[in-house]
Amino acid sequence: MFRFFEEKFVPVAARIGNQRHLVAIRDGFITIMPLTIAGSLAVIINNLPIKGYQKLMDSIWEHGTWTQWGGNVWSATFAIMSLLLAFTVSYHLAKSYGKDGLSAGAIGLSCYLTFGTFGEGGLSGLTTGTGGIFVALIAALVSSELFSRLSGNKRLLIKMPDGVPPAVTKSFAALLPAIITISLFALVRTIISTSFDMPDIISSFYAAVQEPFMGLTNTWVAALILAFVPVFFWSFGIHGANIIDPFMQTINLDAIAKNVQAVNAGEVAPYIINKPFFDAFVNMGGSGTTIALVIAIFLFARKNKQYTTVGKVGAAPSLFNINEPLMFGLPIILNPSLVIPFVLTPMINVSIAYFVTKWGWVPAATVATPWMVPPVINGWLTTQSWTGGVLSVVLIAISVCIYLPFIVAASRIKVDKTEGKKQSTTNQAELMKKPEAEKVNV
Repeated sequence: MFRFFEEKFVPVAARIGNQRHLVAIRDGFITIMPLTIAGSLAVIINNLPIKGYQKLMDSIWEHGTWTQWGGNVWSATFAIMSLLLAFTVSYHLAKSYGKDGLSAGAIGLSCYLTFGTFGEGGLSGLTTGTGGIFVALIAALVSSELFSRLSGNKRLLIKMPDGVPPAVTKSFAALLPAIITISLFALVRTIISTSFDMPDIISSFYAAVQEPFMGLTNTWVAALILAFVPVFFWSFGIHGANIIDPFMQTINLDAIAKNVQAVNAGEVAPYIINKPFFDAFVNMGGSGTTIALVIAIFLFARKNKQYTTVGKVGAAPSLFNINEPLMFGLPIILNPSLVIPFVLTPMINVSIAYFVTKWGWVPAATVATPWMVPPVINGWLTTQSWTGGVLSVVLIAISVCIYLPFIVAASRIKVDKTEGKKQSTTNQAELMKKPEAEKVNV
């Protein structure tokens, strides 16, 4: 099976993974990974759902005082994620063409803001935060393409005399391409705003895209789609969780509200599919239920030093549903040995959790706990029932069984390759020790 994937799947995945624009998006997300982890840790400190911890912190400082620190970190990380990506993706795409990455990044950010601002240059949380990721990626790719092509035109190059500092030379070289690129984006924004009456394009974009999905909120098919999309994007190095999160938030807000209303009225919660449901039963340890991958590595991949080393580093973050160390360290991205279970596991988990909830064995999720709450605890809190915690344990066990054969096979391949290299090195060393006459005969 792995020989088939190595011969058929890996070459195709490698070509896709080496595609210039996908690589730029992947590297753009990798660049801001330290910020996303810092923001996640700040959210954990602010929202850790332990009453004793909350009371202790409140007794030391006022609640609004000690939580302000985490809020400030969040404002400097997640709250400006779209702005960061507009810069980093533009930077990496221009660098792949051998162009000035810093100029391209500044231009990409400026082009995104031509669409992201409204009124008199105002910005919204949707524009700067995760809500603008899709538009930010499109603006970054298009603007960087335009800039890279225009900066290669000698007619648009303003040359400076010798002795001028390099930074000044680069700025003037990018001047005309920057003016043209930003002007074109501003023109498109003007046409859209005036012709279609869209003063806030980011909000209008999400309203248009999200509306068709609202009718699918409570179906098994919707659950499968929402489980598949993040891991599919992640498989190619794109942060699928961040991309789909704005959709999840909007789609599920109404479902959560109606579930709470039904429970308060003594009725059964009507909606199964919502974001707390995914956080509790699908994204345990992060996208792909990677908490099970860590467990499988510790139990069955001890001979694979790379896996065990990365597993130790990623174990603690996985307890809080942060799996970037595993995604880029193992890696899971474009790794056929791990991509298959990484995609398959959430599909199976979401199906089991959906029907178990539908049959009434576990209550529907009604409490929107923070996404970083550890697995099992999250299942108990979101459903307000011990059966939710038990379901989480069962799903983790099933997930370990899914990852197990792939981890064992990958470890064997790694060990075989290592032994083969050692044998080759030994043979070469023995050959070097032989007299010249014997080497000729050999």
